[in-house]
Amino acid sequence: MESDHLRIDKWLWEVRLYKTRSQATEACKAGKVKLENSSVKPAKEIKPGDIITLSLNPLFKTVKVKDFPKSRLSAKLVPDFMEDLTPPEEYNRVKLIHETNLEYRDRGIGRPTKKQRRLIDKLKNSKEKWE
Repeated sequence: MESDHLRIDKWLWEVRLYKTRSQATEACKAGKVKLENSSVKPAKEIKPGDIITLSLNPLFKTVKVKDFPKSRLSAKLVPDFMEDLTPPEEYNRVKLIHETNLEYRDRGIGRPTKKQRRLIDKLKNSKEKWE
């Protein structure tokens, strides 16, 4: 691209960190995207070499801007435009969270009944026996 800067929401969408540009915009507005440890607005212009930290619940990802694509990229081309600086410990932490969260319940459905809790306990105990 001929320019040396680009809107942050557009870049986040183009390098596939968010599925839609509106999701990238909302993340910026919600304070989940930080440039040099300060929250940014969606229209903030970035340049190559900038380091961006974003919260992709529960992952905190750190990336470095290498270049600007002309349009949305295929997944194979993303490393040419973005360098992942996220420490491996962060990925391990997220993996551990997913492994230990066996009794996930949708938000807003309330506490489990006594019968449901017994079933959850039974499933958890049977998993321990197999390990």
